[in-house]
Amino acid sequence: MPRIPVGRSIDNVIQFLLRHFGGLFDGVSSLLTTLVNAVYAVLHNPAYLVMIAVFAVIAWFASRRWQLVVFTVLAFLLVDSMELWTEAMQTLTVVLIAAGAAVVIGVPIGIWAATSTLVSSVTRPVLDLMQTLPVFVYLIPAVFFFGIGVVPGVVSTIVFAIPPAVRLTELGIRQVDREIVEAAHAFGSRPRQVLRQVQVPLAMPSIMAGVNQVIMLALSMVVIAGMVGAGGLGEVVVRGVTQLDIGAGFEGGLSVVILAIFLDRVTGGLGTPRPRTTRLRSRFARRRTVEQDREPEGADVEAVAVG
Repeated sequence: MPRIPVGRSIDNVIQFLLRHFGGLFDGVSSLLTTLVNAVYAVLHNPAYLVMIAVFAVIAWFASRRWQLVVFTVLAFLLVDSMELWTEAMQTLTVVLIAAGAAVVIGVPIGIWAATSTLVSSVTRPVLDLMQTLPVFVYLIPAVFFFGIGVVPGVVSTIVFAIPPAVRLTELGIRQVDREIVEAAHAFGSRPRQVLRQVQVPLAMPSIMAGVNQVIMLALSMVVIAGMVGAGGLGEVVVRGVTQLDIGAGFEGGLSVVILAIFLDRVTGGLGTPRPRTTRLRSRFARRRTVEQDREPEGADVEAVAVG
């Protein structure tokens, strides 16, 4: 078999993009750097006790469980006691930006795929490819396009974290009860109204599960992105591995676990079905019941008229 130069073709494509769109990549890099600095300033400039109180309030409103509030306070106090507060806020900054961008990109694509069989059939193999590629492969083009630093870490994390948002959004919308959708159409709702007011609210638990998975993947990728100078806890873990410093690596990994548990519980609490969704289901259930009760009466009247 002759050798097919796939790698050379990819390299030529990257060089072409760098020559003709270098200014675009510089603009994206500048924008992301500004955004990272702004979010990091919001998280790091206040005193750590103030931020811990904010995290505790977020945990309470998301879950309404005092156990999570206590865990949040004690866990972030532990992070500060290990002198990793700055690195933890750097990691949280990258995770929030990357996960937010992945959700903004992935959820609309998932909605589009749920409403179009063609889009679904096209996106499925692309998502399979994205989820089976080794995570280090995402760093190579990001470093070529954006150099060394936090920007390639953010970009590679965004791309790596998109698939769960697309898949679980599409799955949630496709699993909405068809009778509820038909009832909404029967009462005169337009397709966009049905999507916005019926399908998306009922699919919200699945969508929030996708958001949860996006955040978990972003956290795992941020640690690997520490190898290209992304900073944060990933750099602490990488330094501990390269210098055989078991204690420093364990402290960095423990801080990552604390962030993961906090974000997982918060997004899980936000994904719990709300009273509005329950009322929506019951309202359409009552409407279906009323329609079913009316149908025999109409049939009897028609039969009497024919007789």
